Amino acid sequence: MFVTGLLLGAGSSPHLGTPWQLLAYRGDTLLGWTVQVARECGFDQLVVTLGSASGQVRDRIDFDGVRVVDSPHFDTGSASIVPALDAVDRRADGIVVLLGDQPGITSATVWSLVAEAATPIGVCRYDDGESQPCWFGRELFGELRGLRADADLWKVIGSGEHPVTRVDAFGNIPPRISTWATYQRVISGAPGPAVEPALGAYPDALPTKPRRRRRTST
Repeated sequence: MFVTGLLLGAGSSPHLGTPWQLLAYRGDTLLGWTVQVARECGFDQLVVTLGSASGQVRDRIDFDGVRVVDSPHFDTGSASIVPALDAVDRRADGIVVLLGDQPGITSATVWSLVAEAATPIGVCRYDDGESQPCWFGRELFGELRGLRADADLWKVIGSGEHPVTRVDAFGNIPPRISTWATYQRVISGAPGPAVEPALGAYPDALPTKPRRRRRTST
């Protein structure tokens, strides 16, 4: 199976006052870290989206072997996923969508998702809700091209029109760094919610009932 990883890195950071992609994180930049994690997933192809800070980000981050897609209109509400689909290899059976501001995602979580997603949509189910990474089979690419915003992925997942495999992931949802409070908490290792009250550009986690079994399809 040919799998493309799609790392969403086009978001702006009005609550931070500086591009979140370039925040220092574990001896690297935040996006540089998540790009490296995506590399470790062993995708057949890796695509990364960038937005208004593309020039600054390209100067600081190594994108060797990565297909970078600019989405200059992302800040005005356009979905960065739409232009990214044009860069997806024709051989791809599907895409795994990850968030560039969610550094706690692990390659093991991605491998489990790809291995167990037996339906056109696969979602990771953590102890406290559902979140990325998510799997979308090629048969959904046409529908994804109609997205008005990246957050609308969750409308596709929750529409009930497509079967969804929910794959259990270890622990709570890895925090997204959308505020200074989240950033300081994450780099200090302090516990806290996956999403702070001031939200960034990407979708929230979805609350779920307590987990009962390894995999469910609806």
